[in-house]
Amino acid sequence: MLSNESAPPPAFSRSNSQASMDSTSMEDFWCEVESIKESSEDRSEEATLLEFKPADEGELEAEWLQDVGLSTLISGAEEEDGQALLSTLTRTQAAAVQKRYNTYTQTLRKKNKHTVRDVRDIFGTSDSSPTFETVPVSPVPSNGLQLPGQKPVWKSVSSNNCLDCGLDKGSPSVTEELSYEVSFSESIMVLPKTQEWPKTQRFKKEDSALPKFIVRKSRFGLTEVGDLSPEDMKKIRYLSLIELTAFYDALGVEMKRNRVERVRGRENGLFGVPLTILLENDQKKVPGIKVPLIFQKLLLKLEETGLETEGILRVPGSASRVKNLHQELEAKFYEDTFDWDQVRNNDAAGLLKMFIRELPSPLFTVEYLPAFITLVEKISKIKLQLQALHLLIMLLPEANRDTAKAFLQFLKKVVANEGKNKMNLWNVSMIVAPNLFIYKGKRANQQEMQAAATTAHIVRLLIRYQDILWTVPSFLISQVRKMNEAAMNNSKRQLMFDKGVRKLLRRKTMERERPERPEGAVTFPPYLQSDIPEGVIRVYAPLHSKVSMAIQLNSQTKAKDILARFRCENSHGSSQKIRGQVQSLHEIGGNIGQHCLDPDAYMLDVYRANPQAEWVIKPKAS
Repeated sequence: MLSNESAPPPAFSRSNSQASMDSTSMEDFWCEVESIKESSEDRSEEATLLEFKPADEGELEAEWLQDVGLSTLISGAEEEDGQALLSTLTRTQAAAVQKRYNTYTQTLRKKNKHTVRDVRDIFGTSDSSPTFETVPVSPVPSNGLQLPGQKPVWKSVSSNNCLDCGLDKGSPSVTEELSYEVSFSESIMVLPKTQEWPKTQRFKKEDSALPKFIVRKSRFGLTEVGDLSPEDMKKIRYLSLIELTAFYDALGVEMKRNRVERVRGRENGLFGVPLTILLENDQKKVPGIKVPLIFQKLLLKLEETGLETEGILRVPGSASRVKNLHQELEAKFYEDTFDWDQVRNNDAAGLLKMFIRELPSPLFTVEYLPAFITLVEKISKIKLQLQALHLLIMLLPEANRDTAKAFLQFLKKVVANEGKNKMNLWNVSMIVAPNLFIYKGKRANQQEMQAAATTAHIVRLLIRYQDILWTVPSFLISQVRKMNEAAMNNSKRQLMFDKGVRKLLRRKTMERERPERPEGAVTFPPYLQSDIPEGVIRVYAPLHSKVSMAIQLNSQTKAKDILARFRCENSHGSSQKIRGQVQSLHEIGGNIGQHCLDPDAYMLDVYRANPQAEWVIKPKAS
């Protein structure tokens, strides 16, 4: 991370930078830093500080265990969620948990704070080198359950069954396919013990230096972050942090983390207000909104009039005008009396960057960004960098994730208009990086200042590969399914005794109330009493005139086929409003909370992965 309190002059960014580029200066980067310093001088009284405190031995491990949902290992309580999570871990993930737990317990023993349970006592292992129980590693069908021993099936990729995230022009001849079937940490090849990291990481600014990646759609389709319920996304975050840690361990890279002690932010207004508070205020005006209204309006202003402006984002607006506009926005925005026609494009860009900089906590959160900067500096393979960044995106709080997505989509549009605005991918990345990575902190050192090109490269990856980054890796979804199943099984065992007691108490009453059974009558077991045979699902569409339909699935039935059938059946009965909405098929319950299905998902495969689910057609959450 960088700090604006000790930013060096632009000349520092030349050949002295540790992370340098081929024949390219960082002049735009440092000019932006100087612009940020000038714009912040008049606002020092409103500065929001991120305060850090040094970590005592063992505290980082304790916080890590809490952050991954394993506080049960610290408290000693028998929590069902913690046990369910542990039961889903892969070999490398379990090793990462065990390593942090062992460090934590050893530290407590040294400090003699209290008696610490041995990991063998918790998990019932007797081996002298205790290990967590892990699940076997095998390819995982996207969004489905892990199939032991199944070999990955690769087939040719076309534009219809894959997510293409590469270059529009000047692309390298080789296209690399990304797989979500196996966890990233499990797929890393063993590195030699004598591995030495390069002392200097060099970045090429040409777009053609970035490889082209595609993600093949499996028979379960692809899942975006907004397609899962908040409860399941919380579990995705737990698993992503464990997987990210295992990923670093497999690479032999130290996973650094900042410890934020206190964040001071404004309670009201527009700038310098925490995203969560800003959204709470905005949702009173527009229920369900996911991106702050002021941020949306600034993006809309620039998209409508500024995308073709030469030097947009790079050429600063008038400092005095931006200051006056900022004050006027604070006073008039929520009263809907602010005149947007008076705002020039470069001034709007300045306000947009100011909003991002003045967030009390950085948009990409301060805790784990140092970890990715370290990885980019040490690992030159972009595929590994992308995988680490992908997991970091999964770690973002919902408000940060949705706001970051809107911002990166805007930046992609800026780059798409390079022919007119003269802002290519690297130009945009150099300008945006200081605004994302410079925070108002109390700590900065020379090593952090030398990460300038690294931060620009990170922004470049965020913009170029954003379509990949907003998809949820299928191996994580598989683990969430297993976690939900384990939790359900634990709950059933917990209730067995209570249910047995209730049955005993009710038995005589039930026998007295039960009607006499006709002679010769046959009673079928519950699973044969269902009116829905195997391979048939009942789909509900509460907003349509025909609200339900039983559909026989075959190996080629896709989610979009079911949607098309409902549209056909309800073409005359549904209202114009319903016909104009984008409807999606949702998988609800069973081993998932709620899951908006990819139109290309093969329904028989999804049904077999979650036979207890309900199937509902409704609008997709925006």
